[in-house]
Formats: sequence, C-alpha cells, structure tokens
Amino acid sequence: MKNLVIVLCMLSIFNSYSQSNEEADKKAIQKVLKKQRMAWSENNLEEFMEGYWKSDSLKFYGLNGLTYGWENTLEHYQKAYPTKNHTGKLSFKINDISKINEGAYYVLGEYHIKREVGNADGIFMIIFKKINGDWKIIADTSS
Repeated sequence: MKNLVIVLCMLSIFNSYSQSNEEADKKAIQKVLKKQRMAWSENNLEEFMEGYWKSDSLKFYGLNGLTYGWENTLEHYQKAYPTKNHTGKLSFKINDISKINEGAYYVLGEYHIKREVGNADGIFMIIFKKINGDWKIIADTSS
C-alpha cells in the first residue's frame, strides 16, 4: 500500500510539473507573437522576422505557394507589404496552442490587419520549435 501511495504522489508531481512546463512554453510562444505583432505594426519587417528560424529550411506556405528560407520569406514580406500603409496595424486571435512533442508546438489563429490600403484578414497555422533555448517559427501557413 505504501508503494502505491508513493507511485501516486510521484505521478501527481510529474503531472503538475508537465502542466506548468507547458504553460511556461505557451507563455513564451505568446511573447514571441506579441513582439511580432508590435514589430509588424511599426512596419519593422526585419524585427517581425526575428520570430522565425533563420535557416534555409524555414517553410512559408501562402497564396503564392511554398517559400523556403528566412531570406526569401523576408523578401516576400517586403514585396507584399512595402510601406506602413500596407503593413498597417496587426492583431491576432489565437485559437489554439498545442504541444506536438517536447520542444515543439503548433499555433492556430486568425490575423487581422487594419490599414489604409484596405483591411486584410485570414487564418494561419504556425509551428514553433525551441532552438538554442529560443522559440522560433519553423513553418508557417497563412491564407
């Protein structure tokens, strides 16, 4: 009986630790998204891109198809959103953040851009991975 109580206590501690770890991960991911939202709204696309993995393996999938790499994704954003009138003010509605495995999450949400050249709204799914201690987007699909 004593062993059963010890096992149950250990499971309870592990479960609490796991949940608090996931909450910390989700808060860190939301912090990255907040920094991106603020940078976008200031028309600072380079700072916005700091939330992405600086790698040729980064994948961005949008209306124009698949783009590989951090530099190519930045160039895509610079062409599509050349001025502050185009970037406007960004807001997100995060609908779900779910753990894929240790060190990886996906985020489902909506974006809303209020701007002078016409508002833009859409949905996204992004995949975050913890790389060298930082949460980075490794894949993004937006429409």
